[in-house]
Amino acid sequence: MSDRPLADLLRPKRLDDVIGQEHLVGDNGIIRKLLETGFLPSMIFWGPPGCGKTTLARILAQTIHRTFYEFSAVNTKITEITAIVDKKPFIFLDEIHRFNKAQQDKLLPYVERGDIILVGATTENPSFEVISPLLSRCRVLVLKPLSPQQLTLIADRGLKFIKKTIDEKGRAFLLEVANGDARSLLTVLEIAGTLTKKKILSVSDIEEAAQRKVLQYDRVGDEHYNTISAFIKSMRASDTDAALYYLARMVAAGEDPLFIARRMVVFASEDIGIAQPTALVVANTVFDACNKIGYPECQENLAHGVVYLCLAKKDRSAYDAYMAALADVNKYGNLPVPLVIRNAPTRLMKGLGYGAGYEKYTKDSLLPDILKGKQYFRKGGE
Repeated sequence: MSDRPLADLLRPKRLDDVIGQEHLVGDNGIIRKLLETGFLPSMIFWGPPGCGKTTLARILAQTIHRTFYEFSAVNTKITEITAIVDKKPFIFLDEIHRFNKAQQDKLLPYVERGDIILVGATTENPSFEVISPLLSRCRVLVLKPLSPQQLTLIADRGLKFIKKTIDEKGRAFLLEVANGDARSLLTVLEIAGTLTKKKILSVSDIEEAAQRKVLQYDRVGDEHYNTISAFIKSMRASDTDAALYYLARMVAAGEDPLFIARRMVVFASEDIGIAQPTALVVANTVFDACNKIGYPECQENLAHGVVYLCLAKKDRSAYDAYMAALADVNKYGNLPVPLVIRNAPTRLMKGLGYGAGYEKYTKDSLLPDILKGKQYFRKGGE
């Protein structure tokens, strides 16, 4: 039996064998088009773990017949890279965002002159983590998390290799644990296959291998809606402990962090509103952080935001006022706008009385005639 991990044994060696990233490696993908031209620039691969960044780099180096050198910025000195420049290498630098500005600066002349083909890989937004001069000399390619369908194909390859099958519940949990990460999926599958002599893997085998239990949480079922409802209502009641608990339930079950963050943005306007307007700023910032960082770290951003929203004063007056106004729109349709506040860009329109008598700071109602005197907004629900 090979000492190499299953994820490495099954690593594709040709573009045609790559699963996922169709927008890059498909017939109309930029990587395939670049290879057809024979020109390959330095690039930054930006994407989540296990989406194929290293695999694509290796395939590119092999296809253009350049010597492939693989480094991790975590434990590599810049002198290790500059020492091989004369070999015209293809350099794959994983976690390039770990290199500081001075280290990245040292790469500039070699990339500029084409002495090296550099492919830097990062899970972080390169706009913030890669210096502008280096970024301008590289093509940034965005890699996507693998879909459940794509992960299923990869799982089938792994199962065939280890000579196992898997039942339906076990497969569903395996895909949930993987969360778009092919390397994670194959690692769990390999461990599960090693730990049991059974030919058919079950959910309990995946639980043992992943060291995670199945949570009763279906992203499209009742439990999904029950949990998000409990989460929102706990924040509404300023029950910080309950809100954090339901947040943890969703995170542990692999819920999309952007789904959670979107609900927090809505909550900031709907339930907090004008009582603490900065809540919307905080919620939007949490959403941006989740979008840039992803799991696992963004769970801390979510927790930070949840505590803030729980502790904030609540005021639904803006939301309630809008809903009341919307109800009248639906009831009455497009009522005529009062002439006094109509725009009058032409002489004819002025002659018809558009804008006549308009005062900027009038105290008169500017609602359509049938609604005059109606009050939608009551501060603090007065």
